[in-house]
Amino acid sequence: MSLVVSNKYELIYWRDRIWKIGPDGKLIPQRDENGEIIYNPLTGQPEYEYLETGTRVNAKRLNHMDEGIFLAHDYIVELQATIRRMQIQMELDGRVPGNNGTFADTLDGSSNKITLDKALTDIVEAVAIGTTTLKVASVDGFKPFTQVTIFDDEHSEDVLITEVGTNNIKVQALKNSYKKGAKVARSNVEIDTVNAEMGVGDWQTYNVELVEVV
Repeated sequence: MSLVVSNKYELIYWRDRIWKIGPDGKLIPQRDENGEIIYNPLTGQPEYEYLETGTRVNAKRLNHMDEGIFLAHDYIVELQATIRRMQIQMELDGRVPGNNGTFADTLDGSSNKITLDKALTDIVEAVAIGTTTLKVASVDGFKPFTQVTIFDDEHSEDVLITEVGTNNIKVQALKNSYKKGAKVARSNVEIDTVNAEMGVGDWQTYNVELVEVV
C-alpha cells in the first residue's frame, strides 16, 4: 500500500449544522407524511429539523485532512534539516573566518563535504584470538593502513589493516575470537535519516528456506 499525495493542498471550508428551535426552546423532531417521528437507523435517535445541514464527515474529507498533515510534517522535517545545516555552517565559519573547507553531517541523508565509508564484509570462517588473516566475502572498499571494526553478537574491537589480498584481509592480531559471519566494517554506524540520529549497527544471521515448486 502506498500513499500518493498531490503537491497542491486545497482548503475545505466546513459548515455548521444549525438546528431549528421550537417555541418551547427544544429541538423539533422531523416527521414523515404520516406525522410519525423519523429515527436515525444507525443510532436509533430522532432526526431533527435544521436550518442548515452542515458538512458531513466522510472518508474523503478525513483523508484530505490527513494528507494535509502529512505534507506539513514532511515540509517541517525538511526545513529543520536545512536550518541545522545553516547553523552548523555559520558556527564553523564563525570560528574560522573564510573557511572554505567546512564539513558537517546533520544525519539527514544530505551531508556537506563528508561521506560515511560504508565498506562492509563478512568473515567466511570463524577465527581465534591472535588471528591476523581474515578470509572475507569481499575486499571491496578496504585499504591498507586504515582502521576497521570487527564485531559479532559477543565481541567487538578496532584493528588496523596491514594488507589487502584477493579474498582476505590481514590485520593486527585479534584480541577476541569471532564467529563465522562476523562483520568487518570501516564503520558499523547506522544513520537514521528520519530522526537524524546515529546508532550502532547490528550483527545478525538469517535463515533461508528453499521450497520446491512442482
